[in-house]
Amino acid sequence: MTTTHLIRGGTLADGTRADVLLRAGRIAEVGPRVDAGPAQVVDADGLLVLPGLVDLHTHLREPGFEESETVLTGSRAAAVGGFTAVNAMANSSPVADTAGVVEQVQALGDAAGYVTVRPIGAVSQGLQGAQLSEIGAMATSRARVRVFSDDGSCVSDPLLMRRALEYITGFGGVLAQHAQEPRLTIGAQMNEGALSSELGLAGWPAVAEEAIIARDVLLADHVGARLHVCHVSTAGSVEVIRWAKSRGIAVTAEVTPHHLLLTEDLIAGGPDGVDGYDARYKVNPPLRRREDVEALRSALADGTIDIVATDHAPHTDEAKCCEWPAAANGMVGLESALSVVHESVVATGGLDWADVTRVLSSAPARIGQVAGQGQAITAGAPAEVLLYDPAASRTFQRQDLAGQSTNSPYLGMRLPGRVVATFHHGYATVLDGRAVDAERVAAAARAATAVSA
Repeated sequence: MTTTHLIRGGTLADGTRADVLLRAGRIAEVGPRVDAGPAQVVDADGLLVLPGLVDLHTHLREPGFEESETVLTGSRAAAVGGFTAVNAMANSSPVADTAGVVEQVQALGDAAGYVTVRPIGAVSQGLQGAQLSEIGAMATSRARVRVFSDDGSCVSDPLLMRRALEYITGFGGVLAQHAQEPRLTIGAQMNEGALSSELGLAGWPAVAEEAIIARDVLLADHVGARLHVCHVSTAGSVEVIRWAKSRGIAVTAEVTPHHLLLTEDLIAGGPDGVDGYDARYKVNPPLRRREDVEALRSALADGTIDIVATDHAPHTDEAKCCEWPAAANGMVGLESALSVVHESVVATGGLDWADVTRVLSSAPARIGQVAGQGQAITAGAPAEVLLYDPAASRTFQRQDLAGQSTNSPYLGMRLPGRVVATFHHGYATVLDGRAVDAERVAAAARAATAVSA
């Protein structure tokens, strides 16, 4: 597979039309009319040329839950969504709480070659919240872990949380917290409110998220540590984070695409033929009220929330196609993320395309310390690039999913835009909107590694 591509006549995030030459893993030249010599020409007329996306919150499930997703299939889904790097959460089996497991996950990502895979290490052993994991060993391993999280479980013990924050400060790490007070959410099934009472489902109160965030920003300030808040979902959480930032506390935050677009009303069904209690909409934290969605959009626009992260959470049909109380929490979101951001905050005027590159590329790369990612489309930068058609429109279907599971909340929904191509280390992982064959990508990844070595 050639590693020299000339992207002809695309539009950069700032509105500039330019040719972009990718050669030997780098952006070799950017200009109005690039003469490339021998190269594979990609017609980008009408397309946006953007830095590859970076996801700080992906569940790749391997090892242990390969029936839902593998590092290979999740990486392929990410590439189809325009991502060139993902951070893999620790809730695998065995849990990524040792150097051996995080090195295994990274090696699987390197072999697949679709994206850079950066493992996230568990904060506590087995995600049990009782004893710290091998944080130091993971940080000094070949995986060089810098982000630690028990996502899926909250580090609810304040003493353990303090010790973890102190520990990671020594090497410049960041702790990503799943903010959920467990004693306030026992048996919770959806957002607590009038609708949960009407539907007869146990409520997940907003204060369960907000109380943990308030506690943790104070702890982070006390020990001088970096805190990252996962999947913020309530207007009250936004206000706590805004207050913490005004005090100079080192806190960053993310919002998911689904919390920017979807509301709890979907659980009740509707006149468009959607049945109620559809477990595709069951997620943790739950879908909230329209007022929360508006607050999250505003917070992303004004910088209170730093990034968008997918919380891509694949599950088998057996785990989702069942009664609501028995269904697993989670949604797949890698393939649809850019279109949902386009629909929820670009089409509504909250963000422009330069802002999108910040919240989906440069800021997550910076927070996650992902080297070689999130850089602007300029000569000399790593060739991590996506082409996006903003004028396209599609009904999102199963054929748009490239991962192993199909639990998307957007199936049947009309979404704007389409990722046309993705380039990682300068070679194509997606062309004409479809993933390049896995063997070709793996071979290109080996070749790119050999050149860099």
